[in-house]
Amino acid sequence: MTEHYDVVILGAGAAGLMCALTASQRGRRVLVLEKANKVGKKILMSGGGRCNFTNLFVEANNFICSNPHFCKSALSRYTQWDFIALVERHGIAYEERKHGQLFCLDSAREILNMLLAECEAGAVNILTHSEVSAIDVQGHETDSPLSYRLSYSKAGKPQTVDCASVVVATGALSIPTLGGSGRGYEFASQFNIPLKSRRAGLVPFMFSDATRDMCERLAGVSLPIRISCNGTAFEESILFTHRGISGPAVLQISNYWHPGDPVSVNLLPEVDTGQWLIDIKAQQGRYRLAALMAKKLPKALVEELQLLWWPAMAEKNLGEFSDKQVACIATVLNDWQLKPSATEGYRTAEVTLGGVDTDHISSKTMEAKGSPGLFFIGEVLDVTGHLGGFNFQWAWASGYSAGMHA
Repeated sequence: MTEHYDVVILGAGAAGLMCALTASQRGRRVLVLEKANKVGKKILMSGGGRCNFTNLFVEANNFICSNPHFCKSALSRYTQWDFIALVERHGIAYEERKHGQLFCLDSAREILNMLLAECEAGAVNILTHSEVSAIDVQGHETDSPLSYRLSYSKAGKPQTVDCASVVVATGALSIPTLGGSGRGYEFASQFNIPLKSRRAGLVPFMFSDATRDMCERLAGVSLPIRISCNGTAFEESILFTHRGISGPAVLQISNYWHPGDPVSVNLLPEVDTGQWLIDIKAQQGRYRLAALMAKKLPKALVEELQLLWWPAMAEKNLGEFSDKQVACIATVLNDWQLKPSATEGYRTAEVTLGGVDTDHISSKTMEAKGSPGLFFIGEVLDVTGHLGGFNFQWAWASGYSAGMHA
């Protein structure tokens, strides 16, 4: 027997749940179909289990999209202050960390429980273990909106549901163990909505040359740096790993990197390195360079840099270096060129760059142009936020925008 709902949402992640609670509180009868065994898996693992649920400083330039203006409308309709008010209304304690990032003091589960409580208040029906296999259009009268019939399986049994609106909130390709998939792209293609090329974003870099061996020896070492690539730069921490480099700075710049590109690492972004080395050469020239640099950089890193940049002078005092040698070392300290072989890919990527082409989506409602009643929200769209709570804010804003019109 076919059931009937006003709105069926595919995916019970951040965007899907926000859309569900918004639509239901407008009086819409809402069904959420989630293919996984649990809802909100990505919410629960985010922010080290504390959920970086938004940011105090949200602007359109915190997002990457082929149409840089697309996200402005939704972000202004549902702001970070709106979500903070919801969090406070539910009595969830939170804290501000650097760069305006907001985290739960206790657990990410509080955010998920809040969303589920709001859905329950609106009588939203949420079904897990329910994967949609087909979306079919029912009727095509020009003076009435299209309606849809969805086929899905529940406990191995085929089911169908009819609805006026379908919202695709299936996420994207990142972290498939948490439910990431390309299913939403398939639905977009079915309705002739173009896709922008996809790749892993907010993801660590790997190396295949001697740099990998060096990174492995430095695994666990972290320090603040400035990293740049293709005209974009971030000042944050780098973390050396057994496979390459990670940490907030690296995750951020990975969104702007393409295979074959070098990245530039400034190990002393707050220091005029050339002048500093000249000064300590004049004042403390009887000391070895490695010992002096270890006052500003981790000792293990200095030892590796010495092997790279001044191995023949390792046993010499700084006073024995020529001014030219000192200048060369200063240059590489401020512009260490690293050439990643690849990223770690979707397995560890926090987001997927690219996706459903926003030129074919209403920026106000998230409805597909030419397919009334069909909506796309969240990560499935070609909108990617920087690290720091921006991707959650996009989920809340896009989910709200669709929920107000689905």
